[in-house]
Amino acid sequence: MKISLPDTNGALTEYRLTGTPIAEATLTPASARVVFSAAHVVADPFAAADPYGAASVDWESTMAFRRHLDGLGLGIAEAMDTAQRGMGLDWKGALELITRTKAELPDALVFNGCGTDQLHPDDAGSLDHVTAAYLEQVEAIQTVGGRIILMASRALARVARSPDDYLEVYAKVLDACDAPVVLHWLGPMFDPALEGYWGGEAFEDCMETCLAMIEANVAKVDGIKISLLDKDKEITMRRGLPAGVKMYTGDDFNYPELIEGDDEGFSHALLGIFDPLAVAAAYAVSKLSEGDRDTFRATLDPTVPMARQIFRAPTQHYKTGVVFLAWLNGFQEHFIMLNGAQAARPLPDFVTIFKQAESCGLLRDPDLAIARMKRLLGLYGIA
Repeated sequence: MKISLPDTNGALTEYRLTGTPIAEATLTPASARVVFSAAHVVADPFAAADPYGAASVDWESTMAFRRHLDGLGLGIAEAMDTAQRGMGLDWKGALELITRTKAELPDALVFNGCGTDQLHPDDAGSLDHVTAAYLEQVEAIQTVGGRIILMASRALARVARSPDDYLEVYAKVLDACDAPVVLHWLGPMFDPALEGYWGGEAFEDCMETCLAMIEANVAKVDGIKISLLDKDKEITMRRGLPAGVKMYTGDDFNYPELIEGDDEGFSHALLGIFDPLAVAAAYAVSKLSEGDRDTFRATLDPTVPMARQIFRAPTQHYKTGVVFLAWLNGFQEHFIMLNGAQAARPLPDFVTIFKQAESCGLLRDPDLAIARMKRLLGLYGIA
């Protein structure tokens, strides 16, 4: 099986497929790690709205993908940045997504992004404005029976003047939460508006503020996901967490090592890369649960170069690679995204990701993937 693919100069070279699709496995509540996939949404390509206007979601295909994740035993991190939250999916659309997922999969492990994105940062005049925005979303999510991932707030980053401001807002918001939440510390490589989150310049200072907030509200915190793309920072913070509070890795560059862990602990997972890697993640963690660390690493380690390609700078455009692979694998019938984000990466990226995914066994139907890759090349004038 082969396909002609262009190099960076447009010259075609024959590429022969050699990968074997990864076998499916299903995780259970007794598995060695809690594993969440931050799931993408499927755009409706037939909507009359402009791509940069209100979100138009293909709900049937979006829910079908969530059934796929749940069928593998993965948790779903809903309405997060992988779903283009704040980058094509507004709060109104996010709440509809959260509500539909709860109705579709009432017994699934689902936590939902809760932020302040209905409040534009420029309109946030005080900490009270930010707190009220958070509480509005907390109430709405809990009203439909949803669990919460407390997302970082662009508005809070804009108005906070000290670490104490963060502590004040988080204390009030956590007090309103009915069940322990997952916190989310998203680095500026994912969202430049979050530079200096927690009110410090150095990581160590920010970490101490965050840990102090967790210590003061430990009964309300299930765990924290940090997305800083720095394994040493994650390990340092993991070792400082109070007993019983989980670290969920958000490091899409170093996830095999962090999930496997060391003599002093390990990370669970809440990852955008586990959207396209869902089958690999389930199979690898099932092997880890059996004590087979070698197969766990042999499954996930080869996927890291692809993850680093998808999440390369500017990192916030990683969703393009995620949706590209969903299209290649038949989870949607088109490669169109909210906000026209399919245009956020150049053709050489797609060629590289195709090769990397294939070699890792991540193309579940190679014939379909080849046919769709040829269609994409045709859009760029490559016969």
